[in-house]
Amino acid sequence: MRALVQRVTEASVRVDGQLLGEVGRGLLILVCAMEGDDAAKSKALAAKISKLRIFTDDAGKMNKSLVDVGGAALIVSQFTLAADTSRGNRPGFSAAAKPDIGRALYEQFIADVSALGIQTATGSFGADMAVNLTNDGPVTIWMDV
Repeated sequence: MRALVQRVTEASVRVDGQLLGEVGRGLLILVCAMEGDDAAKSKALAAKISKLRIFTDDAGKMNKSLVDVGGAALIVSQFTLAADTSRGNRPGFSAAAKPDIGRALYEQFIADVSALGIQTATGSFGADMAVNLTNDGPVTIWMDV
């Protein structure tokens, strides 16, 4: 699985103007299931993100995790993270999992993050979403498992 993780002071997602999810201090996690991914990769990605030390401690060093600071996660599906831009000007997305598998792994990832005691909010799989965020730092990290 692939994720783009952004440390935020706030983030929200809307569909057709309706608020679906929002968080304060925490992470915006854009997540994509890739061909060949399974529940074990979802669980591994959730664990890795939950322990990622990208929040500052009292000395101003990035030394604390999302769990350490009691932050929340806004989890949004984004198949475009699978983009292949190696040829031409139009990205290809064949590396993304098929929609039925992608949806199941997106839901599994949400459950895996929640099971770690992290408050979660979500977007809507496959929807045209408007995501707003205030990136803190900015801190943005690309992750593959």
